[in-house]
Amino acid sequence: MRVVSGIQPTGNLHLGNYLGAIRNWVRMQDEMAEGSQCLFFLADLHAISQPHNPAELRKGTLEMAAALVACGIDPQRSVLFNQAQVPAHAELQWLLSGTARMGWLNRMTQWKDKAGKNREGQSVALFSYPVLQAADVLLYQATHVPVGEDQKQHLELARDIAQKFNNDFASEDAPVFTLPEPIVPPQAARIMSLRDGTAKMSKSDPSDMSRINLVDDADEVMKKVKKAKTDPEPLPSEEAGLEGRPEALNLVTIYAALTDGTVEGVLRDFGGEGFGKFKPALGELLVETLRPISARFTELLTDHEALDAILARGASHAREIGRPTLDAAYEALGLVRG
Repeated sequence: MRVVSGIQPTGNLHLGNYLGAIRNWVRMQDEMAEGSQCLFFLADLHAISQPHNPAELRKGTLEMAAALVACGIDPQRSVLFNQAQVPAHAELQWLLSGTARMGWLNRMTQWKDKAGKNREGQSVALFSYPVLQAADVLLYQATHVPVGEDQKQHLELARDIAQKFNNDFASEDAPVFTLPEPIVPPQAARIMSLRDGTAKMSKSDPSDMSRINLVDDADEVMKKVKKAKTDPEPLPSEEAGLEGRPEALNLVTIYAALTDGTVEGVLRDFGGEGFGKFKPALGELLVETLRPISARFTELLTDHEALDAILARGASHAREIGRPTLDAAYEALGLVRG
């Protein structure tokens, strides 16, 4: 079993990033059977499909590497690297571009959403980045790829590209690419803004009070939880009582996610209580959960050389794993290489 997954290197990581994705990666790594392998990469090549600040991209890449290690990704057990250090990702994307079809890419929901009405003004990279996503996983003969609802269509595209390439250029007995299967992680908590329970927690929100950052100290965490938007009603005893109360639901959801519990379980403990009792309990739980992560994250960020070394070692390993697949793809296409 080989699991491959990537994440864009956005800086200013927050609780939503941790509970929504990073924690599931750590658990996959820890639960891997002997002989299986996880490859986790920072998708910096994907980041240039839209306008970006080069200095911020470099900074965000190191921050994301630090965050993953601080949260529990072990570079000794998993392969951790950034795309730009493995040119085979971009090479294979180009080789697969001859197999991918315009109609397939035109149907990508995320292309429609991100391009909006100004499709003619978007970069070619934004249109074709699902082909790079396909290369990301096919390069390593991934057997499984973690996917959320928003990425299922892209994995289906990767399978379509792999199948057509195998049909067109390889024999049935010796396919070039493995068709990866989806892994649907345990339902990740959908963490919302502390100021608006209908909007996702986001680093782009102008209000820092809307999110819990991984680098927030205990005082900041407690202050943000204390000032989080709520309503005057006490917590209900059953989940149905949270209907129409998005801010209350969000805080209960965060508590449940941190304890690996359920919303119903939290309400059994706190039903009938006001936020004057619930918020301090949630704040203390957040502080205890994030304290070791924040300390390790801050420590790692002060040592860029160590982070560069982690990514360089991971990239070297990734290049070694991906080289046979890239060679096979070139050969299958009849391309002569020196």
